[in-house]
Amino acid sequence: MTLPRLDRVRPATRRPVTGVVVVLHGGRPEGHDAADGLRLPFLRMVPFARAVAAAGARRGVDVGLLRYRYRGWNAPDLDPVQDARWALRDVRARHGDVPVVLVGHSMGGRAALRVGGDDGVVGVAGLAPWLERGEPYAQLAGQTVLIAHGDRERMTDPRSSLRFAQRVATVSDRVARFDVHGDGHAMLRRAGAWHDLVTHFALGALGLEPFTEAVAKAMAAGDPEGLTVPLADP
Repeated sequence: MTLPRLDRVRPATRRPVTGVVVVLHGGRPEGHDAADGLRLPFLRMVPFARAVAAAGARRGVDVGLLRYRYRGWNAPDLDPVQDARWALRDVRARHGDVPVVLVGHSMGGRAALRVGGDDGVVGVAGLAPWLERGEPYAQLAGQTVLIAHGDRERMTDPRSSLRFAQRVATVSDRVARFDVHGDGHAMLRRAGAWHDLVTHFALGALGLEPFTEAVAKAMAAGDPEGLTVPLADP
């Protein structure tokens, strides 16, 4: 039987663990072949996990990179959603009721947003998330949410993530969305800016540092000004 796996990235050096960040990689609409760690969607999220771990390890932050059972979303089974909930249970079994931040890219962003209202989750970051019309958002009521999307995107639609952020802003006053000018789905042209944004958002959502000025201002502005913020370089 195929099982998901949560690979720990530079475990926290401080005990007890104060918080956990779970990183969810991308995939595709259908597919029951294994989502192994050699595929590009998984490998692209390794630097994100390492950046958060490097900044948070001494503050008690554990970081886990989730390996799904399958590559596909596989509706109606929603396999990565099931795997994300498995990861949350695994975190609770290891560390108890610690706060958790979810960071997901593409299909992983969709999965993270789907489970963003689950117990223990204190923040969700969706990076170039794959979102369809009618995507549920009520589960994110009162949640802390970050969405970022490149303007050279060819795989997922920035307009969809904007519409979704606008809906989430009707149920939460802690929503920020950034336009990453000059970058596409792989998040490589401005990798440092992506990594910095996610790292500080995760630590802020865990309550370990204030949100950056850009994120705090975007959340305070709300819709529309706070949902189309150009991402500056760190």
